[in-house]
Formats: sequence, C-alpha cells, structure tokens
Amino acid sequence: MIKRKFEHIAIFTLAFLSLFLIGCSVETYTDSAGNEIKIISREAFSLFGWRNVYWYAIMIITGLSLAFIYGIYIARKIGFNENALFDGFIYGALLGILGARLWYVAFAWKEGNFTFIKIFTGFVHEEGGLAIHGAVTAAGIFAFFFARKRKLDIYKLGEMLAPGFLIGQIFGRWGNFFNQEAHGGPIAQTVAEGRAFLERLHLPKFLIDQMYIDGTYMHPTFLYESVWNLIGLSIILITRRFSKKYWMGDAVMFYLIWYGVGRFFIESIRTDALTFNFFGITLRTAQVVSIIMIIAGITLFILRRIFKVNPHSFIEIVQETAEQKKATVENN
Repeated sequence: MIKRKFEHIAIFTLAFLSLFLIGCSVETYTDSAGNEIKIISREAFSLFGWRNVYWYAIMIITGLSLAFIYGIYIARKIGFNENALFDGFIYGALLGILGARLWYVAFAWKEGNFTFIKIFTGFVHEEGGLAIHGAVTAAGIFAFFFARKRKLDIYKLGEMLAPGFLIGQIFGRWGNFFNQEAHGGPIAQTVAEGRAFLERLHLPKFLIDQMYIDGTYMHPTFLYESVWNLIGLSIILITRRFSKKYWMGDAVMFYLIWYGVGRFFIESIRTDALTFNFFGITLRTAQVVSIIMIIAGITLFILRRIFKVNPHSFIEIVQETAEQKKATVENN
C-alpha cells in the first residue's frame, strides 16, 4: 500500500512538471548551422507579477519532496521513528540550503563581490549561488548530532539520508538545465559537429536545443551527473534487496565513493568550477572534495568489515520489522 502511494505521488509529480513544461515560455532561434532551436525560459511562472518562480527552485523542491517521501517509505520498512524523521528533515533541509549557500560564497568570494548582507539576500535578488558539497556537509553533520541527541539508530538514518541525497541531486541538476548553467565546455569545434554528437546520444530535441549556449553546443554535464546518480541509486536499491552482505548504513559509504568518483570526472569538463589556490596551484574545489569523499568511503567500508561494526543486513532488519508489526497486529 505504501509503495503504491509512493508510486502515485511520483507519477503525479512528473505529470505536474510536464504540464508546466508544456506551458512554459520558450524563445525560438536559429543556430549558426541553420537548425531551428527553442530555448526554454528559466522562469516557470510569475506570482501575480510580484516575483518570478524559477524552474531551478521547482526542481530543488521536487527533489527534496521525493527524498522525504522515500525516507518515510523506508522508515516504515525498517522501523524508524517517522516523527523524528520529519523533524530532522525540516531542519536538515534548511541547514543544507544554508550550507550550500555558504560553501558557494566561500569559494566564489572574489568573483561575486560579496558583502555580509549579500550572502543572505542572494535569493531575494534572484542571483542565486549554491554548491552541493556544502549541502551534503551541513546536512551530514546535522544528521549525526541529531541522531545522537534523539538517540536514533545512525545506521538506519544513513540508509535513508544517502539515497535521499541521490534523489535530490537527480532532480536538482535539472534546475541547472533550465538555467543553462553547470555545463561543460564546447563539444566540438563546429556547431554542426556539436549538435551531431548530442543527437547520437539519442537525446530529446528540447534538451539538445537547451545546450546551445554562447553560440555553440556545450556538454550537458548536468545530465551526466543526474544519470550517474540515478545509476547509483538503482545499485543501492537492487543490492540491498537481494544481498544479505549489504549492511544497514552501507548506503552512506557507497554514496561517498560513487558520487565522489562521478563528480571528480564530470567536474573536469565543467566551465564554472569553484577553485582555490594551494601553494600557487589552482585546484578545483569539487575534485579535491571528491577525492576526500572516495578515501573516506573506502576507509569506512573496510574498517566496518574488519571490526564488524553493526553487522546487520538490510534484508534481516526489514524482515524483523515486518514480523514485529505482524505480531503487534495479532496481539491487538
């Protein structure tokens, strides 16, 4: 029943977004190779002419909402306190957004000409600026201390949190698509070759058109990352359902490794990378953090197996929870 509700909500969300997409504003151009293209406006709609609502915000909210729905679904399967999950999600999401903003500001300080006030008014003035690593760091730290304070099972919480991050990023990256940002460099030396490359990937026309930026076709790195995260999420869902070697909480370590590897390579072709200087060497922040994530994920996984820390499989806990619920119903 819960699974069916989850599927219905997901279908409704996609249908809702599709209706907006059909009716959203588009502008028609012709690229330098003579192809007619339609660029989708980053503005989804306007609230009574007072404020624009952007696709970026809609995709972020969609990702967060589906991550929460997923969390509730898993919480019931593994016997996690749903009220605690709700409280944690609200505070965690807010702190995650704040962390994403502060991370971006910290590494784009010079380019952005930030002032203390401007740090927090970026959304008011519609200039934006978020970095996912800041969100992951802030939400992860909060989750750890929240679990300790509420005396929650940190492994169960991690089993909802890490896949939730993937879900949020899968949808959130499409906000970059509408904004025509977070893309890679030119695909080829000519416009015709660039478009031909995207067509060979069998991508829909609206996506190919949207990648025509600054007079050429750019690599859709937002799509690469979204698909990479979708594959990672699928691996988690499939593995823990059929393998007893998958322990509760392994999703956190898998996320660190999987996202770290994908982001490291994808970041190498992005044109808007946040950087910092280390002894005269300019490094890409996301790549350095990705390396740290990979090392941390591998180390934690190995140490957990060596010392057999909380060696309870996801399958066993789901079965135990189902048996406890059945016994409760029978006793009542």
